[in-house]
Amino acid sequence: MPHGRILKFINLSIAVLLVLVLIAGYWVAYRPLAQTSGEIKAPISAKATVVRDSIGIPHISAANWQDAIFLQGYVTAQDRLWQMDALRRLAAGELSEVIGRSTLELDREARRLRMRRAAEDAERTLPSSDRAVFAAYARGVNYFIETHRNKLPLEFTLLRYDPRPWRITDTILCGLQMHRNLTTTWREELRKQDMLAGGDPARVNALFPLRLGTEVQPGSNAWAISGKHTTSGKPILANDPHLEFSIPSTWYQVHLQAAGLNVTGVSLPGEPCVIIGHNEHIAWGVTNLGFDVQDLYIEKMDPRTGRYVFNGQLEQARLESDQIAVKGERPEEFRQWVTRHGPVTLSEHNQFLALRWTATEPGSFEFPFLDVNRASNWEQFTAAIARFPGPGQNFVYADVDGNIGYHATGKLPIRRNYDGDLPVDGSSGDYEWDGFIPFAQLPGVYNPPQGWIVTANQNPFPQDYPFRVHGEFAPLYRATEIRALLTKREGWKPEEIIAVQKDVYSELSNFLAKKVVAAYDRKKPNQPELNEAIALLRNWNGQMEKQTAAPLLITLVYQQLRQMVAERASPGKAQFYTALIAPAVVRDILGGDTRAWFEDEDDALIRALKSAVREGGNLQGTNLNRWDYGRHNELTIRHPVGGQLPLLAAYFNIGPVEMSGSSTTIKQTTPRLGPSMRFVADIAAWDQSLNNITIGESGQFLSLHYKDQWEAYYSGRSFPMQFTHVDAKNTLTVQPK
Repeated sequence: MPHGRILKFINLSIAVLLVLVLIAGYWVAYRPLAQTSGEIKAPISAKATVVRDSIGIPHISAANWQDAIFLQGYVTAQDRLWQMDALRRLAAGELSEVIGRSTLELDREARRLRMRRAAEDAERTLPSSDRAVFAAYARGVNYFIETHRNKLPLEFTLLRYDPRPWRITDTILCGLQMHRNLTTTWREELRKQDMLAGGDPARVNALFPLRLGTEVQPGSNAWAISGKHTTSGKPILANDPHLEFSIPSTWYQVHLQAAGLNVTGVSLPGEPCVIIGHNEHIAWGVTNLGFDVQDLYIEKMDPRTGRYVFNGQLEQARLESDQIAVKGERPEEFRQWVTRHGPVTLSEHNQFLALRWTATEPGSFEFPFLDVNRASNWEQFTAAIARFPGPGQNFVYADVDGNIGYHATGKLPIRRNYDGDLPVDGSSGDYEWDGFIPFAQLPGVYNPPQGWIVTANQNPFPQDYPFRVHGEFAPLYRATEIRALLTKREGWKPEEIIAVQKDVYSELSNFLAKKVVAAYDRKKPNQPELNEAIALLRNWNGQMEKQTAAPLLITLVYQQLRQMVAERASPGKAQFYTALIAPAVVRDILGGDTRAWFEDEDDALIRALKSAVREGGNLQGTNLNRWDYGRHNELTIRHPVGGQLPLLAAYFNIGPVEMSGSSTTIKQTTPRLGPSMRFVADIAAWDQSLNNITIGESGQFLSLHYKDQWEAYYSGRSFPMQFTHVDAKNTLTVQPK
């Protein structure tokens, strides 16, 4: 064949291949994109509309709340169906059915927690009003699935399966998954148990305090300031919950309008209603309370028969068996005993441990958010959240009449004879729960005289609280810094609040830097290799900024100090000390008499600095001035399916990007978690409220709204929440079928 004809043949082959690739891409990735304009028919009672604004947020207008919730289920499935399916499978322990052996341990863990069985039990006792909300949402999701079987999102094509119909139990499962994310504290009990074995009990207990005596009361991040501190004379409310980064985003933005309902904010994929947001009368935000709602019981049992001792009597555990489906393989059988305290596992120390968890207690699931969404005052709002079962949360409130308030919520166990910080003897009957703390006795405040309320996961329970308190509470740094910034000036405007949410000053890190410099100046050690490090810390302002060296250096110093005190308390067990309160413990030790922890405090600080310089050199080289904290605090958010595709992963993923902030700054960021959204409610002018999520509304990577919020999120900007006036970019009309 002549050379020219060969070239023509090759070019033609490439062109044909390109056309086929484009056709395939259109068929599997573009066709499934949400229909946002035109007209469809659906089983609703009257004509409705779904208006999408410039960032793809659906503004749903319907005749009644049932139609609005139906359409919320429908539009959420349009944008996030695979995420919803993955969440219910993760909670139920059914990922391996569609992914394979790589997710088998995740499925085993979900089965150990009995989450699918708990969801099924919860459905049987669900109040009828809550069931009606879940049923309307499920009908909307299922109508989308039924009408789009031939154009499902790309992930279903790549994994080669179809989603089953959405059930009420699936919505409960999605709620339980968030419950698990925010309340899994049982591992901390085992870590403390390990440290006590061979450790100094007094020192080990000092490493796990409930409070340090300086908490800001009441207590991720949320705050409200009254009108006396704002330009408008009306309150401002802010909220930026800290959760693990994910693609798609944790939250889904939505606006619901119907008779008696006009609410906007963020929802959770798989869950109806607005979880955080505002209506025409009130605004609210939430943060994790951190109260311990899980206990481990050491059971005296025969694993062959399931018989165990309780209160001097033999009882029979229940044997539960499951089949875990595994793609391409035979199912794996899963069996476990369940005692009166919960499911039993064998620990590394050959103890039979049963886990009791409020989320799986009989009759423990209710869903009050439709009532929250329709509340118009503090009394209606608190009556609604009083039904909230968990995870335990701090709810912050503001309204158009100028009121602000705070109330803790959730079913929190009343413990008998113990605090819940260690596994207890399950056979004695001495360590049981005596019900739950009444809502009226949970921490709360309404219109405090100072005119502000700050919560940042710190311990909100007073020292004279009548019930035993235990939990994984955060150090005081974020709450203290928020309060300091808010009280520094008057005349706040909503757009100025974003600057507070993105603040990266760390009082802890600044304190440690000054301590190290002072120790070096006192000792004057002949160690020239530390002079550059001391110069960095001496001139530093405590800002945990990327592209600077001092934040990395002091972070490594802190890690060395944490290891030192943990090693002192329990030799050889320092790796178990990962408590959330650890930064405050280290600071408290260094702020007082350190003789119980260090033979010479100054020597310890200099050793920590030397080790930090050596570790940092291994990470980023010996030239300290070229160190970059952002490279240490680097974030990559991977799509769970698309992020695994050769050559295409970069189109699905975010990053790697350098991040400012730390675990002790208001903008709490680590390579794993950070602000999951930012919300600022302007009670004086609802349309001037601000909200943005991390990535974008759509989970489909060819959508214009897949990543269109990331740049604003990363740079600390936000978007006005269109409420009274909506700038329609697309309108979908829904006619009754």
